[in-house]
Amino acid sequence: MRMRKKKNLIPRMERCAACRIRDGFALRGRWRETLMPGAGALRLELGCGKGRFTVETARQNPDVLFVAIEKVPDALVVAMERAMELELKNVFFLVGDAALLPDYFDEGEADLIYINFCDPWPPRGQAKRRLTHRDFLETYRKVLRPSGQIHFKTDNQPLFEFSLLEFPAAGYELSEVTRNLHGEGPRGVMTDYEAKFFAGGLPINRCVGTMADRTAAGEA
Repeated sequence: MRMRKKKNLIPRMERCAACRIRDGFALRGRWRETLMPGAGALRLELGCGKGRFTVETARQNPDVLFVAIEKVPDALVVAMERAMELELKNVFFLVGDAALLPDYFDEGEADLIYINFCDPWPPRGQAKRRLTHRDFLETYRKVLRPSGQIHFKTDNQPLFEFSLLEFPAAGYELSEVTRNLHGEGPRGVMTDYEAKFFAGGLPINRCVGTMADRTAAGEA
């Protein structure tokens, strides 16, 4: 579903300047020291949408620095306003592209990446645009620390089955694989979409991919 254009988008964005990153490239290798020197970890979210998951997860983890990346400013402004309303100091937002992560972040700079309900790009010819395609997963390896993780959730069953093959192909060990995350009741922080899906009885798929050491495994 296409995001409806927000009225007064620019002034609303400006009012959220305290949590908005205007130039992600300039902070490469310096995110923690610039934004939160005492941060115990740096976590990224790709495609944060309206930020329900982002903001609540940041609220629950005040010692962690969160950076949420979203292509659509009309969605991102809602996420920023949510963070501003709670006066959070550990979450920041960037209008950007997942393909540019190595340009935003240095090698090993991130501890964890969240990918929640990304576009499934169902046509076969669009598979490389999926954020869990092995090409993207290889890109994430360039910014994750050793043994860094990717936490992935989706309602789309074909995308999930596809992703379960892509993670190992890109050198990630799978764990916490479930095809009905909330089967015994709500678990963890939900996104806006996820809350609607759960209310409608739609099962949610989730897995964790941990970056494996290819050198130790004897790979080139």
